[in-house]
Amino acid sequence: MNSRERVLAALDHREPDRAPVDFWCTSEITKKLLKHFGCAGQGELLDVLGVDLVYIDGPRYVGPEPETHPDGAVDDHWGVPRVPVQVGAGDRTGAYREVINFPLEKALSVAEIHDYPKWPRIEWFDFSCVAEQVRKARATGKAVVFMGDRMNRCAQLKPAMYLRGVEQILLDLVLNPDIAEYLFNRIAEFYIEYARRMFEAAGDGIDIFMMGDDFGTQNGLFMSPDMFRRFLRPGFKAMIDVGKRHGLKVAHHSCGSIKPIIPDLIECGLDILNPIQPDVFDMDRRELKRSFGDRLSFHGSISIQKTLPFGTPEDIRAEVKERFETLGPGGGFIFCTAHNIQSDTPLENALALFEAYHEFGSY
Repeated sequence: MNSRERVLAALDHREPDRAPVDFWCTSEITKKLLKHFGCAGQGELLDVLGVDLVYIDGPRYVGPEPETHPDGAVDDHWGVPRVPVQVGAGDRTGAYREVINFPLEKALSVAEIHDYPKWPRIEWFDFSCVAEQVRKARATGKAVVFMGDRMNRCAQLKPAMYLRGVEQILLDLVLNPDIAEYLFNRIAEFYIEYARRMFEAAGDGIDIFMMGDDFGTQNGLFMSPDMFRRFLRPGFKAMIDVGKRHGLKVAHHSCGSIKPIIPDLIECGLDILNPIQPDVFDMDRRELKRSFGDRLSFHGSISIQKTLPFGTPEDIRAEVKERFETLGPGGGFIFCTAHNIQSDTPLENALALFEAYHEFGSY
């Protein structure tokens, strides 16, 4: 059974030879793994680690040169300035580009938002490179995934938060629902067309379409289920429909506690839920498997908040073993972390993780 067959069997709720393995790491951890194994590139590293999925980049940005600001912030394709931030200390430092200024935060009307001069255009992306990406990815024998990068993946709430501000867009749901609806619809329209062109360019070369939008916090949803159904569910379903029309399995990444809307996600056609974040309220994996495991596959579940950075290799082995015993029966499970393995994770723990996947993941 090759990697692609293994992944597709699991997503068909059948037990393959072993649980498929995915690889989510920051660039800092990836560099350490490359050096440790002496690999020439990430493709070789994925083979060494026994990873079963490969991600393609997608279209190339060819739009206007992004504006650079005096503080070093650089605009993303939504016109949102992102500031480089260092996290961690010593040999566990990492870098992110974070948002501290929200260009539409002060807008008072739909008209002001409509007239925003930095709305992205689909013509700013060149899809002609996708076919070659797919050809190379398919040649690896792995399941091929399109997700996009951290700043550009099919979503609604997170781009709205970046444009409007986290606090303001949540206030809009109650105080300015016309603004919220316009903003979500405008963002969704862009990504629906973006996904459509992406999958047309890819032909039949992609297996999984993964969206990414955080609907939850550590303690609950960002909004009530009814608000989710009014403001976000229509666009969420429309993006899934694009993937389904092209014969893809559709996955969604949402951090946080989101159990009350999981039935909605399934009704919209979702196949795979990531990350089953273990360190948040009311996301007990045993209950999720019992309640939804016949209709939904699970991807993730390994703690990057506690076990990987602060645990021992034995703690990691125990967690991996428990996840397989809990989420693995009957298929419908892919090993992965609850987010990228962060730069605060010791190398020995990252190594122990991938070793444990293979030690405890056999059916």
